[in-house]
Amino acid sequence: MERFFKFKEHGTNFRTEIMAGLTTFMTMAYILAVNPIILTPTGLDWTAVFLATAIAAGIFTIAMGLFVNFPVALAPGMGLNAYFASTVIASQATDKPISVAMGLTAVFISGIIFIILTLTQIRQMLITAVPDSLKHAITVGIGLFITIVGLKGSGLMTVAVTAFGDIKANAYTDVSGSETVIHIGSFANETVIMTVVALFIIGILMVMRVPGAILWGILGTTVLSIILGQVDFKKTFTNQTWVPDFSTMNIGHFDFPGVFEVGIVTVVLTFTFVELFDTFGTLVGTANRAGFMKDPVEGKKRVGKAMFVDAVAVSGGALLGTSTVTAFVESSAGVAQGGRTGLTSITTGVCFLLAIFLSPVVALVPAAATNAALIIVGVLMLQSVKEIDFSDMVYAIPSFLTLALMPFTYSIANGISFGIVSYVVLATVANVSNKGKYKVHWLMWILAILIVGRYVIMGTE
Repeated sequence: MERFFKFKEHGTNFRTEIMAGLTTFMTMAYILAVNPIILTPTGLDWTAVFLATAIAAGIFTIAMGLFVNFPVALAPGMGLNAYFASTVIASQATDKPISVAMGLTAVFISGIIFIILTLTQIRQMLITAVPDSLKHAITVGIGLFITIVGLKGSGLMTVAVTAFGDIKANAYTDVSGSETVIHIGSFANETVIMTVVALFIIGILMVMRVPGAILWGILGTTVLSIILGQVDFKKTFTNQTWVPDFSTMNIGHFDFPGVFEVGIVTVVLTFTFVELFDTFGTLVGTANRAGFMKDPVEGKKRVGKAMFVDAVAVSGGALLGTSTVTAFVESSAGVAQGGRTGLTSITTGVCFLLAIFLSPVVALVPAAATNAALIIVGVLMLQSVKEIDFSDMVYAIPSFLTLALMPFTYSIANGISFGIVSYVVLATVANVSNKGKYKVHWLMWILAILIVGRYVIMGTE
């Protein structure tokens, strides 16, 4: 084992790696409860999503440890699963609705694109093309997007509409500011109250730097909800089984003809683009913290291998029936505990596989607990805002448009699109007018042209 993982070379040992793996699992196990809640409104079965989440996280996290010797865990990504759900649900109001099978097909195709981009080294080139401020803005925007999902799902944020005219059901409707008011939810609602309690529980645990604060917060809120009678303990256990029902899984649930008929190229590109930067930031950040980048050549080589496993995981997750599987930033918790090798990842992966026998426990988790977790994850992702250069308007304006349009238009794609196009325009104007020298990579021009063409041809639908 020492020979395979090279403990001494990385300054670690067997016990440290096991503890680090358990810590990583504790910090990201909330995805087992959150992912089914986010995806079931699309029509997917709760048990099917739960099993797909646990199995995908287990298999590909173990693969990361075995083939890359890298202490990073993978699972269906927050933000990307919300985008998956919102895309499928929102499309139902159009004349060309997107089914769950089409959505999973889009994720599968994006994984194939990732594999090609990784093998051809184009993936690394794309990372170089986009300015750092814009990359961080994408992370912040996704954090705000997740926060709104949590606030709305918990009832802490509600939308009141006093219409001056008729409002059609299941249709996008333009209303004036005086007609729509976003405000705080009613504290007569038990879910709202419990969400606030959950926020304080998780917040206090994080302030006390308790490992796995989000998970412990979810568990604590669940126990409190059971005690207060907000969760029907007996009914939930009656409806769930300790023996996993693999027959419910949507393995290979694809619809390629449907994808080409509806033409969801934008959805595929969005999955690809968002995952591209999200994974890069997580892998490089983790590699830096673990000390792998002290040797740039070896560090880059290892990150490249990790990107390939991540790419395979995207398509593999879709094959199992869940949204995009990606590297989790919570892996840094395990690294902080001393994890330096693939044994950390393997330990985390094994925990996820064991979790498939605990679906009755996960089913007890109330919406208040998971929505509070979403809000807290938003806090973690918002930390990247300090890396954005707001003193330079060439970077500040595109970054702001990116992070603002994601939550307020409820679309990750809109934020990224406006950020790229505005940067290309502003940087070019600054260069032409001799107001600065900003690098505009040729790939940015291609992306900007494709984005403008997309909105001209397809509009905002």
